[in-house]
Amino acid sequence: MLKLGAKLRFFGLKSCDTCRKALKSLAALDVEIIDVRADGVSDIDRKAILAAFGDAAMNTRSTTWRGLSDEERAKGADALIAAHPTLMKRPVIEADGVWYQGWTQATKQALGVE
Repeated sequence: MLKLGAKLRFFGLKSCDTCRKALKSLAALDVEIIDVRADGVSDIDRKAILAAFGDAAMNTRSTTWRGLSDEERAKGADALIAAHPTLMKRPVIEADGVWYQGWTQATKQALGVE
């Protein structure tokens, strides 16, 4: 459960249905929204996301992934997400230094929004 007044940072896409559902549930909280397509992902945040989730941070079922060549895919998650932030699985939420990926029941419970 979040501490009172906790600040959330939400990494997602405006066009993503799951991200929209998550943001609707989080509307009562103080959320900084980072649209990964429009705003990108900073080097510091990308490294923290990869440290938290490893290669699972990358969405290998996306249209962006399917459009990559084998040579591009071989570059690794850090280089790929730096070049194509929409490859990141979404949403990614940072709450008081703790990272959550996806809008799962576990994430909802941890953030206190059932």
